[in-house]
Amino acid sequence: MVRHRRPDAGRGPSRLPTEPVAIATGTAQLVVDPDSPDLVTLLVNGVPSSCLDLEDPSYLEFEYHQQMAAVLDRLAPGPLRALHLGAGACTLARWLDDARPGSRQLAVDIDAVLVELVRGWFALPRSPALRLRVADAREALSSLPDGSWDVVVRDVFDGNLTPPELTTRGAAGQVRRVLQPDGVYLVNCVDRPPLTLARAEAATLAATFGPVLVIAEPGVLRGRRYGNVVLAAGRGDLDLAALGRALRTLPVPARLLDPDEAAEFARSATPIEDDAPPGPAA
Repeated sequence: MVRHRRPDAGRGPSRLPTEPVAIATGTAQLVVDPDSPDLVTLLVNGVPSSCLDLEDPSYLEFEYHQQMAAVLDRLAPGPLRALHLGAGACTLARWLDDARPGSRQLAVDIDAVLVELVRGWFALPRSPALRLRVADAREALSSLPDGSWDVVVRDVFDGNLTPPELTTRGAAGQVRRVLQPDGVYLVNCVDRPPLTLARAEAATLAATFGPVLVIAEPGVLRGRRYGNVVLAAGRGDLDLAALGRALRTLPVPARLLDPDEAAEFARSATPIEDDAPPGPAA
């Protein structure tokens, strides 16, 4: 990936620790890119969780973050109210604060130690621009008022798996409740061929919200390899032609499945209920 860096970038994260640090859920470690000393990846229990440029909040390294940003760029101009389920290093929240000044955001993470460390390690927006809350994501959802958010982003992982209770119709219903009627729900689903979970999650969101968009690298959608699948639900009025062009011109091009294609993608799956694992349609 070619990076377009600011002229004043490059001071380097000399104050950041390089060894693993104990957190409530295991360990956290910061890995500095040897070729770009401002680029830092946060590993949680050895799994890449977030990546941010210390000098440039507008830069997004992870492809799925770029794909989510392409969707958010299609929304009406102006500040947004965004809820992030899964905080990590708050990369997307930091990007949104830079892209849409005046936005109000809440990031939820279950690990109190990690939340405190991230606040100290990185120059994150301060409250009320960005609040951090220590809580279980599903419990936090149930405590929030109706219609209080324009955007909800789910990026929660236990290791490399999403906690099952966040993939169900019950969880999706809670998200729909806290979203504005024209709000958008963005989901980061990590899956491997034959994308059983991603198909089931798409079916679940379609049953709750109606039309769903599916975004991923073509190789992932063709079932050739493990990777991220971004699902977008709740907005039926996005300019899909413009979104498709934006996704195709990313450093790593992505493919957009429109609602009809997404429905076909999910045809073999049934919605995930709170008491059942994902699986193929009967």
